[in-house]
Amino acid sequence: MSLYRIFVRLASATAIATALCGNALAGEPLKAGFLYIGPTGDHGWTYSHDMGRKALEAKQGDKVKTTFVENVPETADAERVIRDLATKGHKVIFATSFGYMNSMEKVARQFPKTVFMHATGYKTGKNLGVYDIRTYEGAYMLGVVAGKMSKSGKLGVVGSIAIPEVVRNVNAFTIGARSVNPKVTTRVIWVNTWFDPGKEREAALTLISQGVDVLMQNTNSPATVQAAQEKGVYAFGVDSDMSKFGGKAQLAASVLNWGVIYNEQVEKIQKGEWKTTDIWYGVKEGAINIEAFGPATPAPVKKLAEERRDAIKAGKLHPFTGPLKDNTGKILVAAGKTLSDADLRKMNVYVEGVEGTVPK
Repeated sequence: MSLYRIFVRLASATAIATALCGNALAGEPLKAGFLYIGPTGDHGWTYSHDMGRKALEAKQGDKVKTTFVENVPETADAERVIRDLATKGHKVIFATSFGYMNSMEKVARQFPKTVFMHATGYKTGKNLGVYDIRTYEGAYMLGVVAGKMSKSGKLGVVGSIAIPEVVRNVNAFTIGARSVNPKVTTRVIWVNTWFDPGKEREAALTLISQGVDVLMQNTNSPATVQAAQEKGVYAFGVDSDMSKFGGKAQLAASVLNWGVIYNEQVEKIQKGEWKTTDIWYGVKEGAINIEAFGPATPAPVKKLAEERRDAIKAGKLHPFTGPLKDNTGKILVAAGKTLSDADLRKMNVYVEGVEGTVPK
């Protein structure tokens, strides 16, 4: 390659970096905008993202100014909100739900000097990146606790929407449980929404009436934990510690730390080092942990769950390592093999032990 071409490429890269971090270079606070699917007080998914936003503010101080818009539906309205944030000078916009993906992609093309980051999506561009947390690692660890604590051998999951990330969590929960109790089975009731405490409660109560004695949810409110407390069964905090809603029921919590990602990405923008990225962080990066063990969880069970966490962190354990079958008996992962990230991201079948079929 000629020196002239090298110079042109370096100049181009510098121009792009400068365009994507103009605020920081000018010494002004970098404006970061956040889109939330639910209310910040849901004590689940949106709450965990807002805690990440606050962690960003705490670390960055006056170098960052954040804005958030909550209860944004996954409709054309999302596009309006995203465009409004970009128009108002936000240099990075974080959209925190899968259904925002197409809107983010469209607006990103219209504002090339703004960085767009989309949670749980897969579409990227010159100024559009994606990020996620390996929530299945948390679900697996909760499953280990559930398998040890269930007396009926019947576990239940209140599912939100049957997309791969949620199916993956149902499966990881079941794999974790069956690693300590191979006879355990899991039932799922889908509520087809991310946040509806009434529907979540109804689903939890239905599962309990069917003999389920340990519940997990992939929805965004503490309604499942509250129902478990009321009926004298066990449940888990998911995305955050939910013990204040059911201290006797909560066995542990899978807690998300989005601040790890938000601080990293903002710092890269400030330094002019940001580039299109696809982030999927987990236990290893400090983005998820099992904690807030309840009084009903025996010390040996807590120790076992933490040992599994440490094994995941060290790269010695992956929940989707074979041999694994789907619930029709077909080999899903051969012995000695581990499911790739690409296959994990398109998961649409239940593993052995989960009852029923994934809704279309």
